[in-house]
Amino acid sequence: MNTIPDRVFLLDVDNTLFDNDRLQADLRHHLTATLGAEGNHTYWQRYEDLRSRHGYADYLGAVQALRQPGRNDLLLPDLSRFLLEYPFAGAVFDGALDAIGNLQRWGRPIILSDGDAVYQPHKIRGAGLAAAVAERVYIYVHKQHMLAQIERAQPARHYVMVDDKLALLTAVKQAWGARVTTIFVRQGHYALDTAGNARYPSPDLTLERIGDLAHWQPAQGAAGT
Repeated sequence: MNTIPDRVFLLDVDNTLFDNDRLQADLRHHLTATLGAEGNHTYWQRYEDLRSRHGYADYLGAVQALRQPGRNDLLLPDLSRFLLEYPFAGAVFDGALDAIGNLQRWGRPIILSDGDAVYQPHKIRGAGLAAAVAERVYIYVHKQHMLAQIERAQPARHYVMVDDKLALLTAVKQAWGARVTTIFVRQGHYALDTAGNARYPSPDLTLERIGDLAHWQPAQGAAGT
């Protein structure tokens, strides 16, 4: 039988381990250079339409939604190639891999991400993050609604959730209570939205950067922090 670890670390990806704001800024620049300012604006309209409809970011779907047969057929493959061949490893936050390595000393780190079923796993693998967690990657539309599945797949005596979205940390804390330690990483536009975050209670621990977890250790005799 597999031994149940003392801790399972649930690590978010976008703006927690991976600088997704940087990817979006690079994409905006490429869109403007390829399709012009209007094309860039239209792409993000399609992107938001799809996210509202499906509940997750769909970068490649937004490219397809831009398609106007006979007008831009020759331009869109370059955009798809930009997304698929993006240098993901270069956008991993400094210290993120060291943090994962340190957490392996204290439990089992896994990736728990929201996202689509095509581009998000491609990005996670290309960034080297899937290999860093021994391919333990879980991607859902709304991960905060999948806690029972997560418990079955990754049983633990205690969970530690690391995320840049205080709303998600709050939802999981409300569901699991003392069984989870919430760690808020203040990276990216969601984390730095002071007004938006003011409505949520404080997490168990706040870090300024993911690299700070490279030195984290649990309190002596405690399952959590």
